[in-house]
Amino acid sequence: MLALSRKKGEALMINNDIEITVLDIKGEQVKIGIAAPKQVPVYRKEVYLQIQEANKEATNNTAAVEQLANLFQ
Repeated sequence: MLALSRKKGEALMINNDIEITVLDIKGEQVKIGIAAPKQVPVYRKEVYLQIQEANKEATNNTAAVEQLANLFQ
């Protein structure tokens, strides 16, 4: 992990097309802005983990696959 110090208004670049800017700092909270291409998904980590879990459950649900297959018969 790379740890960087940034002040309000300062930014960092990831690759050539993702820019992360510190917008505001209030106490223990930091507001950041992320500029990325539309095809790059950006999620809060807790949302990303929920999506991953839902995808995992969906792939393990064979009943849903059977129901979907029955729709096309």
